[in-house]
Amino acid sequence: MFSFLGIYVLGRGTAVYSGSLIEVFARLGVSEEAVRSTLARMAKRNLLARHRRGRKTYFGLTERAEQVLEDGGRRVWETGAVNREWDGTWTLFGFSLPDSLRTTRHDLRSQLVWAGFGLLQSGLWVAPGTKDVGAILSSVESDDLRGGDHVTVLQARALAPTESADLVRKAFDTEQIAARYRAFLDRWDTARPLPAAADDLARQLLLHTDWLQLIRQDPHLPAEHLPRDWPAIRAEHVFHTLARVYEAPAARLAAAVVETAGVRPDTGDEPDRGRTTLSSH
Repeated sequence: MFSFLGIYVLGRGTAVYSGSLIEVFARLGVSEEAVRSTLARMAKRNLLARHRRGRKTYFGLTERAEQVLEDGGRRVWETGAVNREWDGTWTLFGFSLPDSLRTTRHDLRSQLVWAGFGLLQSGLWVAPGTKDVGAILSSVESDDLRGGDHVTVLQARALAPTESADLVRKAFDTEQIAARYRAFLDRWDTARPLPAAADDLARQLLLHTDWLQLIRQDPHLPAEHLPRDWPAIRAEHVFHTLARVYEAPAARLAAAVVETAGVRPDTGDEPDRGRTTLSSH
């Protein structure tokens, strides 16, 4: 769903008819019930806003969803999978939260992983480069993290006897990261990827989803401390190549089935109904 929204909704000022989403995801083998459940869950989490026109319901992006999708877009199209510009610094993030804040602790750990941190030792996380810790903390909905009582943040360089390569080895499972990229290549680096998929719209959404999941789990480690044959290099090339291949045919298919409505901020939840010509990223 995030892949679809990022390609066909973000930045357009439109909302999408729920029936169109059901039709799109049927191409991926996703049931109507699962689509409706996902939309309801995303609306409850303030990621989608409902807009009604008669008996039809349209879903548009909230400000929070736009921020999430824009961040994902930067990861995919700008940051990339290979870190060749590391400046030698590390961001250290330590925290200690009581059991009464277990949910906050879980959410914080999830945000740290998304931001590229690895667990170096109990309560101490590390990430290459300078990280926007303020954004990480603001993404966790908890007043307990607003002050400095539970969190310590430092920027540092490795000093002997510690080597940066040691930090990479201790805090990150590079074999698991590499295995995920090799699995991506097994799936997509072929003459005809996913021949059983319904069409190029389905392949586009699956490709972007697979790649986004990889990027989400990749801490963007310094290339100088990774093997020369690091599979992310080839995988990134395959992704960009296939993204261009699927872009135009997928956009034509989406334009034929996706009903959208322009969302006017000054009119509450009554959108301008209509179809729009869609194009991908």
